[in-house]
Amino acid sequence: MKTTMQQHTDTLNGKSAQQEKEFTDLHNKEHINKLIDSAISLKASPFAHSETGKHKTLAMLFFNSSLRTRMSTQKAAQNLGMNVMTINLNQDGWQLEFEDGTTMNADKAEHIKEAALVISQYADIIALRAFPKLVSREDDYQETILNAFVKYATVPVVNMESATAHPLQALADAMTIKEKQTHKKPKVVLTWAPHPKALPQAVPNSFVKMMRMQAVDLVVTHPEGYELSPEIMGDTKVIYDQEEALKDADFIYAKNWSSFTEYGKVLSQDENWMITPEKTGEAFFMHCLPVRRNVVVADAVLDSKQSLVIDQANNRTWSAQAVLLDLLHNNA
Repeated sequence: MKTTMQQHTDTLNGKSAQQEKEFTDLHNKEHINKLIDSAISLKASPFAHSETGKHKTLAMLFFNSSLRTRMSTQKAAQNLGMNVMTINLNQDGWQLEFEDGTTMNADKAEHIKEAALVISQYADIIALRAFPKLVSREDDYQETILNAFVKYATVPVVNMESATAHPLQALADAMTIKEKQTHKKPKVVLTWAPHPKALPQAVPNSFVKMMRMQAVDLVVTHPEGYELSPEIMGDTKVIYDQEEALKDADFIYAKNWSSFTEYGKVLSQDENWMITPEKTGEAFFMHCLPVRRNVVVADAVLDSKQSLVIDQANNRTWSAQAVLLDLLHNNA
């Protein structure tokens, strides 16, 4: 019998034909590398396909707040000539019911079956963002909201960060590394960093998945108890000593995540894991933003010439544009 994670991966990845119609998670290496190359090309010529999305509409649905994802995806769509509609569903829409067979006599006014079909009539692509509750690992890794839209929508669905994955961010991260790497197989270190709140595993999950598709030497470092999903990690090297892990790194990606084994819990706030100039040396520093200064990373690192956080944020536009262009071509 398949585990919840395996079922989740199968549902999101699907078959190759379905991969061309959705962008809900990272697929095969060949497809991802084509998207990275496309993003780099679009960065050099943003309006080369400005007619492709003409008379097409992107519906952006947010169950959670957003800055970079919202603005970069909207800009990407507009660069392709698309119209954009945005709705904050937790504030502006009806409360949605996702369970089948339920008697809707409480706070939920609309079922996902109707909502997804209706939105599909208004849009050519649906992009959505929905964070985990960080209460039940099984519930979050079932990706109820994302998978419900994939199931009932009749147009392609793009994941703008779900409970367990952030593929658009990972695509921008890989693009950034490809632009900045100086040798064929750079050493890339993903390091846990302290944070006062419990944070999702979506960004580190997708970053690990992406780096496992790239020609890099990937190392993950974190305190014991913060191991990521074993099915995502595979045989990725884990070193619990941060100083040892960071030695000779070319790229250091700092990110907090809450415990996978003690799901959603903060097991440590050890300030010694904060990234400082002494730790980075000559390595490039990466973070998806927003970032807490002098908690996750020292000012001196963020403000240095080695910091790539603004480059990453910029590349969010081109990675999203590459995905939207791919979907427009494959669903013409």
